Amino acid sequence: MTEPDIWVVVLAGGVGSRFWPLSTPRRPKQLLPLVTDQPLLVDAVNRLRPMAPASQTLILTNASLVRAIGEVLPDIPQENLVAEPKPSGTAAALAWAALRIRERAGDTAVMISVHADWAVRDSDGFRRTLSAAARASARHESLLTVGVVPSRPDPGFGYIQPDGEVETGVRRVARFIEKPDRARAEQMCRDGYLWNSGIFVWRVGDFILELRAHTPEIAPALEAHHDDVRAFFNAVKPISVDVGVLERSSRVMVMAGDFGWDDVGTWGALRRVRVGDALGNAMSGHAHAVDARGNVVHAEESEVVLYGVSDLVVVVRDGLVLVTTIDRSSDLKTLVEALPETVRDRG
Repeated sequence: MTEPDIWVVVLAGGVGSRFWPLSTPRRPKQLLPLVTDQPLLVDAVNRLRPMAPASQTLILTNASLVRAIGEVLPDIPQENLVAEPKPSGTAAALAWAALRIRERAGDTAVMISVHADWAVRDSDGFRRTLSAAARASARHESLLTVGVVPSRPDPGFGYIQPDGEVETGVRRVARFIEKPDRARAEQMCRDGYLWNSGIFVWRVGDFILELRAHTPEIAPALEAHHDDVRAFFNAVKPISVDVGVLERSSRVMVMAGDFGWDDVGTWGALRRVRVGDALGNAMSGHAHAVDARGNVVHAEESEVVLYGVSDLVVVVRDGLVLVTTIDRSSDLKTLVEALPETVRDRG
């Protein structure tokens, strides 16, 4: 079997309100250097450059971010920066990307879909897994997802229950489980469930066929508006690809991946993905910690000194200081909505 023609699709929309006050509509999470000294989006694209050239890399984002993304990724062709006219869910976004890839490369091109806001510790292992997934998806004409081997019972993630083995390392999917409570997450980890990472691999022709068969929220627009982005997104009904396609299709398979994957979803997540000091403090900028453990600090201008405290998040930007705990950092949307507009919209 010949090697598949691989195309990369990176989902890079949204603002990331849980990274307030650093993340704003003008400077959203995916354009911030939260894990390395490069923006998350640049990290995501660079991670996959050995698998697909810039000409075969599509970035799906908000119309307001196209210019900024073009500046941080100047080698990505302008026509590959896809501006969604309005948020319509991941099923519509990936359907539009599949149509564009099929138009340029045919039904058998393999599309690898990732998100811009991840951390991956083992990039080589990540690419090896995706290469194997690309070959398996073509071989079995399947919709394949890479389920991450859990490193902890995290109730913030969805889970996948693997079913019968199709070949070594490739199994059918019994079901997808939305975010469970902690006790159930602990049990699922013991039972061999995988994290639903949102890594998808499939031939574009197979994906479009499954959309037509199972996703009435999207299917009519595939033919009626396949060459008009605004009309397409106006015609579809918002739905996630998990609910709209994967939970309805019988052609879904899963491969396990173990490459140090994590979702950079909150300030607290940076304690796991950034390189910390000897006491587990993840600090960026002008920060000093004495007898302090497990804190996250981001200081852009002013200096921050921590003494004798643990599990705090401290963010300093443009004279505004946020102090919260690691646990409460996952609920910043509630905080932002309660703030006066003059504070909330700074930046």
